[in-house]
Amino acid sequence: MTQSVLGVIGGSGIYELPGLEKADWERIASPWGEPSDDLRIGEIDGLSVVFLPRHGRGHRLSPTDINYRANIDVMKRAGVTDLISVSACGSLKEELAPGTFVLVEQFIDRTFAREKSFFGNGCVAHVSMAYPVSPLLVDCVEKAARAEDIACRRGGTYLAMEGPQFSSLAESHLYRAWGCDVIGMTNMPEAKLAREAEICYATVAMVTDYDSWHPEHGAVDISAIIKVLHDNASNAQRLVARVARELPREHPACPVGSDTALEYAIMTGPDHRDPELVAKLDAVAGRVLNRSYA
Repeated sequence: MTQSVLGVIGGSGIYELPGLEKADWERIASPWGEPSDDLRIGEIDGLSVVFLPRHGRGHRLSPTDINYRANIDVMKRAGVTDLISVSACGSLKEELAPGTFVLVEQFIDRTFAREKSFFGNGCVAHVSMAYPVSPLLVDCVEKAARAEDIACRRGGTYLAMEGPQFSSLAESHLYRAWGCDVIGMTNMPEAKLAREAEICYATVAMVTDYDSWHPEHGAVDISAIIKVLHDNASNAQRLVARVARELPREHPACPVGSDTALEYAIMTGPDHRDPELVAKLDAVAGRVLNRSYA
C-alpha cells in the first residue's frame, strides 16, 4: 500500500505544529506557475507532514490571486495523499457560533475568476464531484477534534464566493435560503483540483463570524474576526497534530474514490493529446496518462 503523507493548506496560525520535527522550508517548482509559498516539510511521529501557507507568508495573496493549480500540483509532487484545508469562514446558521469548527461535506462554487481545472483543450477530463471530501479522512479529523475537546460539527455545505469583499445582506440571505451552512473564499477550486489530482481532501472550516445576515451582529467586523482567528489558531494546531499522530501510516483506499478519481475521467485519446499539456500533467495525472478510455 501507499505510505500516507499528510498535507495541510492553511494560515499562519498553524506554521508551528506541536511535535513537528525535522522541519524545513523547501521550494518545489510547478509547471502551473508559482505556488503561494515554499512548502514546510517535517514529521510528526514518523509521518511526513507538508504545510503550505495558502495566502503566502505575510498574507500576500487575496483569494482570487492564489494559484490554486500550482498549490495542488506541488502538494502532489511532495507525495501528499491526504490533504486538510484549514480555513476561516462565516456562519450562515445560528447554531454555528464563532469558534466552531465545521467539517464540511459539500460545496457550492460561486467563484468566477479562477482557473478551475488542470485539464482543457488537448486533454479533456471529467471527474465526479458528487462526494468532494474523503469520509475516512473526515473520520480522522472528527475523532481528533473530539479528543482535543474542540467544538466541531460534521456535515454541511460551504458556499465559496469570489471575494475579496464580504457578502451583501441580500447575498447572505440568499445563501441561507439555499441551505448553506458556512461561507468562505478559498475552498474552491481547491477541492476540485485536489479531486483531479487524486488527493483525499477534507475541510476544517473555522467559523469567525455570522456573515452579514445576523440581526444582532450586523456587518462583518474585521477586528472581531481577527480575535477569533487568533483564538482558533491553537485549536487548529492541536487538531492537525492529533490527526498526524492518528492517521493510518498506510493509505487506505478511499470509499468514494478520491484517490482514483481519474480512473475513467480522461476522454481524449492518446493520439490526440497535446504533448505540452500532458507534460504539465505528469504529477497530477501520471497514473493514468498512458491509458485510453475514449
